This record gives sequence, C-alpha cells and structure tokens, in this order.
Amino acid sequence: MENVTSPQALSKFNQQRSFRIYGGIHSGTTTEAALSALEKAAAEILPEGYTIDYAGVSRPLRKEGNSLISVLLVSLCVVYLLLAIQFNSFRSPLVVLAGSVPLALSGALLFSFLSLTSINIYAQIGFITLVGLVAKNGILITEFANELQLKGRSKIIAIKEAAQVRLRPILMTTLATVIGHFPLVMVSGAGAEARNSIGIILVAGMFIGTLLTLFILPCVYLLLGENLEEKGQEDVAHNEIESSLQTVGINKVAEVA
Repeated sequence: MENVTSPQALSKFNQQRSFRIYGGIHSGTTTEAALSALEKAAAEILPEGYTIDYAGVSRPLRKEGNSLISVLLVSLCVVYLLLAIQFNSFRSPLVVLAGSVPLALSGALLFSFLSLTSINIYAQIGFITLVGLVAKNGILITEFANELQLKGRSKIIAIKEAAQVRLRPILMTTLATVIGHFPLVMVSGAGAEARNSIGIILVAGMFIGTLLTLFILPCVYLLLGENLEEKGQEDVAHNEIESSLQTVGINKVAEVA
C-alpha cells in the first residue's frame, strides 16, 4: 500500500481532463504580472505533456490581449484613409500619423512597461481612442501649414506659424481630455482595474504625446510634407492678374459711361 495525493474529482475543460488553479492578487500587482508568475511556475512544476488554458477574467486577458497589434494596424489604416480623403493627398496623412501617433502610443506603453497597468481589452479601447485624439492635433498643424503654403509662404515659415497659431487649441484639447479622464486613474473599488487601464492610457498618451508632437511634427513636416509654395505663388499671381483685369474692366465701363 502506498499513500498518494489526488484530486477528489476529475473535471474537464474543452473536452480534456483538467484541474483548476484559483488565486488572488495582492494590491499593487496587476493581473498580467500575476498570470506571468503563474505561467513561469507552471512551466517549472508541471510534467511534460501538460498544457495551460485560461478561464474567468484571465481568459479575455490572454486571448484578446494578443490582438493589440492587429487592432492598432486596422485603426491606423482607417484613420489614414479618412485623412487621405480630407487632405486629398497621400503625404499629408503620413505626416500627421508619423509625427503624432507613435509618440502618444510610446508614452502610453511606458506605463504598461513599468507595470502600472496591463494590456487588456480596456487598454486596447484606450489605444484606439488615443490614435484619433492625437491625430487631431497633427491635423490642426498640418492643415494650417498647407494653407499658409498656398498663400505663398515657404514650407519652414508655414510650419513655424502653424505650430505657433495652433498651440492654444491643441493645449486646450489636451487639457480637457486629461482632466476628463483623470478620475478614471484615481478610481478604486470593484472594477477599478479596468477603468484604471483606459484612464492611464488616455491621460499618459495625450499628455506625453502632445508635448512631443509640438516638437517632432514640424520636423516630420519638413521631411515628408508636400511643397506647396510654388503652387501657392502661382495662385497668388493668378488672383492678382484677375483682380487687375477686373479693375481695368471697371475703369473702362466708367469711362464709357
């Protein structure tokens, strides 16, 4: 006779024999960190042939969390196509996205790297929202710079004036977004982790992304932006000629009268 330890009942999960491991999370520890520690321990303890699957709140974190890259790529493609229609150009949308979105996403991911939040479904919603909010700041600067070039200004002067003129509306929009979502960062209690995730992503992404966008986007515009100065000078000259012809025509009519 030999004493062995075995479960009281054999359950099944996805039509396979299984046993469940339940655990709680200490305050200050995210679900992602807890799952990573559990997976590391399971890899060392479980015999060969055993696999790990997920249930409860950990299942959407692992199954849906892996779709972050594909979701971001789809959202960026949609935003790019919409901006291409708005600008009637394929280069201006590239300036907007390259000069603002990577900076905001890097700022938001920094807090996930520091284990202050996890990449869950709520964080993914925050990333998608962040792409639209930060892209709007780039649109304000790029569109106004294009308009100034069409009025005859050089590219570098146009982007300088656009950054200065659009500074206040960009800061007002950013401040409103940060203040509006900051309560989600401070919330506690049941379901706080989900609200903390989307709040941290939006607040950190908008704050860091806006500060960097004001300096990086003009440089990206000078490198990739369209040179509309010649077209603008032609339009200005054409308008002056039309204005002169109209003036001459009015004078002739006055003389005949």
